[in-house]
Amino acid sequence: MNKKNKVLTIGDGLITMNPLANGPLRFVTNFERKMGGAELNFAIGMARLGIDCKWISRLGADEFGRAIYNFARGEGVDVSEIKYEAGFPTSLNFKQINGDGSGETFYYRDNSPITRLNAHSITDEMLEDVTLVHVTGVFLSIYKESLEVVETLLKKAQEKGITVSFDPNLRLKMWTIKEARTTFESIYPYVDIMLTGLDELKLLTEKNSKDDFLEFAKEHNIKDLVIKDGGNGAALLKDGSWSEYEAFKVNVIDTVGAGDGFNVGYIYGYLNDFDRDETMKYANGIGALVTTVSGDNEGLPYIKQLEAFINDEQIIER
Repeated sequence: MNKKNKVLTIGDGLITMNPLANGPLRFVTNFERKMGGAELNFAIGMARLGIDCKWISRLGADEFGRAIYNFARGEGVDVSEIKYEAGFPTSLNFKQINGDGSGETFYYRDNSPITRLNAHSITDEMLEDVTLVHVTGVFLSIYKESLEVVETLLKKAQEKGITVSFDPNLRLKMWTIKEARTTFESIYPYVDIMLTGLDELKLLTEKNSKDDFLEFAKEHNIKDLVIKDGGNGAALLKDGSWSEYEAFKVNVIDTVGAGDGFNVGYIYGYLNDFDRDETMKYANGIGALVTTVSGDNEGLPYIKQLEAFINDEQIIER
């Protein structure tokens, strides 16, 4: 680590009910309770790699809210900006795991405690010593006022010269593509690093070619445009040139959370001033490892595990 870095993210935390059998949920009778949420996954991933990470959120004043809080704190996430909200139940989701490891998620987050966050909740003190702010489209999709919250946060970050990374993380069960496009147009002016899936970038831009994506990045002054494409690999547009990278080959168990893990690896490399190839190696490495374990964040590695995996080394435990 060349310097002390602190990352900040903002968003919902959920109880995730993982099925104990694959297939349509109408045939599944047993579930295992876990925790998830894109921003929580990101915070846990950064903490496991040794990066200080503060998570801004609101949780229900209920047993599930306490479970998420204790879990995040136990992972080393800074939970000083977490508050409990009475009368607002902690959000839930139920996952469906298909035979090929792909997943589908069903959300139950109406009246979510995160909706208690407003622009006045964001203070300058939250950004003290922060190097990078990471936001996603998941939080922006939950309620209309979230845009004002995020814009307030990103304006403060911009004024302080703090790098901003953004994952659109489209959830079209939460809002329409038209709503997402309109909202993201307000976010792009603040974004330095955009980490997006190939399919969602095509939906957002209504374009298909790398030349089109290059123009999109130039138009919005996005310095790093990172395109994730699962098992097909990833691509990076940086300094006006493209690089492509193969995915690591693994036995896929559960793909949920892989994109969040990829983001963790990329930001870790960015904060450590790795070159583009090394940064993408770390990103692809975490993305792959996450898919080998059932759960949103259980597969997020510690640095020793990650480096052993990407360097094809064996860890000797005894």
